[in-house]
Amino acid sequence: MKILFRLLLCSLAAFSFGCATQRPATTTTPAVVAATGKPAPLLLISIDGYRHDYMQRGLSPTLAMLARGGVQAASMQPAFPSLTFPNHYTLVTGLTPDHHGVVNNTMFDPQLGKFSLSSRKAISDGRWWAEGTPIWETADQHGLRTATMFWPGSEADIHGHRPDHWLAYDGAVTPAQRVDQVLAWLDLPVAERPSFLTLYFDGVDHAGHTYGPDTPQVNEALRETDAALAQLVGGLKQRGLFERINLVVVSDHGMATVPEANNVMIDTLIPLDQVHAVSLGILAGFNPKSDNAEDRAAFHQIERTLEQPQAHMQCWDKSRVPARLAYGHNARVPQLLCLADVHWRITTTDYAAKRKGRVSLGEHGFDNAEPLMQAIFVGHGPAFRINANVPAFPNLDVYPLMTHLLGIPAAANDGSYDAVKGMLKPASR
Repeated sequence: MKILFRLLLCSLAAFSFGCATQRPATTTTPAVVAATGKPAPLLLISIDGYRHDYMQRGLSPTLAMLARGGVQAASMQPAFPSLTFPNHYTLVTGLTPDHHGVVNNTMFDPQLGKFSLSSRKAISDGRWWAEGTPIWETADQHGLRTATMFWPGSEADIHGHRPDHWLAYDGAVTPAQRVDQVLAWLDLPVAERPSFLTLYFDGVDHAGHTYGPDTPQVNEALRETDAALAQLVGGLKQRGLFERINLVVVSDHGMATVPEANNVMIDTLIPLDQVHAVSLGILAGFNPKSDNAEDRAAFHQIERTLEQPQAHMQCWDKSRVPARLAYGHNARVPQLLCLADVHWRITTTDYAAKRKGRVSLGEHGFDNAEPLMQAIFVGHGPAFRINANVPAFPNLDVYPLMTHLLGIPAAANDGSYDAVKGMLKPASR
């Protein structure tokens, strides 16, 4: 309830920047300062689609070891919508998607056009990301070097900044190769060595989508990802870094089963030729076909239709999205939103027929309060308490935690360092 109350306050605040506030420069010293005078290195690790209860399957012994030796949250609430790109950018900016502008995996902007995960041009265009300030930009401004291994946003020049080391996403790069690259960056001479790094694994998410979360294929992906974590830990120990580096392991969202037959056929409810369909799936979004009076009148009638109670989904004009979702003010949010109930998807008759036998049997993007959407948080290293369990908290708070660990000022954000500082050793507060 504390999480939802804080988001409610944010959504009710005046929308110059909502609850995004300018945090002062860190006044306490970072947890551990290395011989170089720089803070202990920080490695942010994302396991895409790792649902909060996956740890209970006993297939992630390395992750469990890190949790025992550090801090584990009961769960971590994703921002809405519980999708990959919005939440990865929230993690490194501390902003809700409504504030950082990456409001969906698929978006439309009148000036920039269409954004989708398959568009390398859009992904590498910094204008899509410019409403937020990623942590690597602030680190660079304060003399720290950075490196990102496949983090959304890191392929773009944002406000004239990029990580010192970054790679364009390539799904063919294996988990082991990703770990090798991070270790290679940590092997650089001291003057070139990154203080902030990211590492991204996506096998668990891919298996969850293709086969569903409660399948042997997801279990195998959990084992493979944990083996890569074990490789990382071994490499850090060989370099004498394991006790000197702060590790933050997170996921962006959970995963829910969506049977192939569980479709809301939106084209049976509204005439799709009278709208601009921005996105379908779990969170569908629609804009008027044009700005002329006739098209707007037709769109308003469609809104009135869909905002009536619907089977297996809820729809709102963007101005009427529930306040607790902290969503709907950004210009990139479509005018009409439809959110599927958990275990359902929103599609069209034609698309469902074309995809028969090849639909995703696991999905995310649902209400971010849904238990199956909850993510993980594990912190390990010199800054963190040992064998500590903390209550659930929103992923907005990861950003101010990380800026504190790096000893840099936080940019304007929606998170709260005070809410998470208790997971650090007392000397680090």
